[in-house]
Amino acid sequence: MEKKLIYTGKTKNVYALPNGNCLLKFKDDCTGKDGVFDPGENSVGLTIEGVGDVNLRMSIYYFEKINAAGIKTHYVKANLEDTTMEVLPAKVFGKGLEVICRRKAVGSFFRRYNEYCTEGQDLPYYVETTFKNDALGDPLVTKDGLVDLGVMTAEQYDSLKEQTQAITKIVADDLKEKGMELYDIKFEFGYAPDGKVMLIDEVASGNMRVYKDGEYIDPMTLNKLFFA
Repeated sequence: MEKKLIYTGKTKNVYALPNGNCLLKFKDDCTGKDGVFDPGENSVGLTIEGVGDVNLRMSIYYFEKINAAGIKTHYVKANLEDTTMEVLPAKVFGKGLEVICRRKAVGSFFRRYNEYCTEGQDLPYYVETTFKNDALGDPLVTKDGLVDLGVMTAEQYDSLKEQTQAITKIVADDLKEKGMELYDIKFEFGYAPDGKVMLIDEVASGNMRVYKDGEYIDPMTLNKLFFA
C-alpha cells in the first residue's frame, strides 16, 4: 500500500494512505534527558529497542476495549510486524491539546495545589486540559478559555470530558484487575469531519502514572508487568 509521509513526530511518524486514513509508525525513540527515559520530557533523549512494539501492543489492547465500550476512537487496525496502526483521519484542537485525568493528587497537580490537598489524596476523575506547547510548558486552559478562543465548542468540551472520565475508568479498572492502581493518565483528542470528538494518538505506559503496593512503577517496568 502506498503511503506518503505527512508528519515526523518524536515517537511516531504519520503517513497518508490512499483510502483516506492515516498510518502511524511507532518508533523506538523515547522522550527523556541525558539518556534517561522520562515521559514528561519534550525532546527525544534515547532509543530503547522494542519500545515502539510495546507501546503499539498496549494501544491496540486499550483501543479495542474502548471501542467495544461504544466510545469513538481513531483506531482502525494494526500490524505488529511493521509496528504500524491504521487510524481514521482527525483534526487536532487548536495546535494540539492534551487532556489529563487525575485520580490522585500527585505530580504537577500537588505542586500547584498543595495548600489545599495532601499528597496522594483521592480526586474524583479530575479533568484538566493543556495546550501542547513545549516552549510555554504546556499551559493549562479552562473550558471557558477553549470556547472563547474558538478552539472548540462547549458541546465538544463536554463530550471530551465525559469520554476522558469513561476511558480513564476503563483503564483504571483493567489495571486494578492486574493488581495495579492508576493515579493519572494523559490523552490526546481530535475531531472527525462531522465535528465529533474522538480519542487519538496512543494509550501506552508512557502516558500513565501507575502504582503497585504504594510504589511508583516506571513505564518500562509497567510494560513488563502488563505483558507478563
